This record gives sequence, structure tokens and C-alpha cells, in this order.
Amino acid sequence: MLRTNLKHTDTDADYKDIIENNENVMICCGRMGPMCLPVYDIMENLEEKYPSVVFRDMDFDGPAGYNIRSLPECRRFNGLPFTIYYKNGKIVAATTSIQNKKQITSILDREFS
Repeated sequence: MLRTNLKHTDTDADYKDIIENNENVMICCGRMGPMCLPVYDIMENLEEKYPSVVFRDMDFDGPAGYNIRSLPECRRFNGLPFTIYYKNGKIVAATTSIQNKKQITSILDREFS
């Protein structure tokens, strides 16, 4: 279990429900490691600024993690976390490894504005 202040996506049903029932979704799939923690912190800080976006974390090694790990968009990813952005159930962006606030907000603004 990830120890963040984000809501967790722990099951296949959670994952499916979040993607199907929300217009804008950002899911960060990782571990409690040095490349993932900054992304979780940024997401927590952006929740108020982007109320139309659902921010979730997902344990890379947890039962639902394969939903992200197996995506074609993640096939060549090497570094954690894998961060996926969904618009109306479709993937509009995917990143790997650490991201800074500017990189994340540029994707949020481009895809969800």
C-alpha cells in the first residue's frame, strides 16, 4: 500500500470505475521510492487547482498495477513512476520517471483545459 494522501486505486474494479466515470484522470503508478515521491507530492498539491481532474495513485506491485504496466503506451518505459492521463476513458498522455511541477501542469493544461 502506498502511503500518500492521494486516493488509492487498488483493484481492477476501482481502476475501471475511475476511468469510465470521470472525464479527466491522472493516475501515478509507482512505489514509495525517490523518483515517485515528488510526483505524488505534486499531485497532492495540484488537487485544489485542478478540481475537474481526478488524481489517483496505484501501487506498481499491487493487484491492479498490471492495468498500467501492460498498457502499450508503457511498453518502453524503464523508470518509475508510470503516470497516465485519461480524457473520457482514452489515454491522452503517458510519462515515465520523475516529473517536475511544470512538466505535470503543462500536460494537465494541454489535455484538460
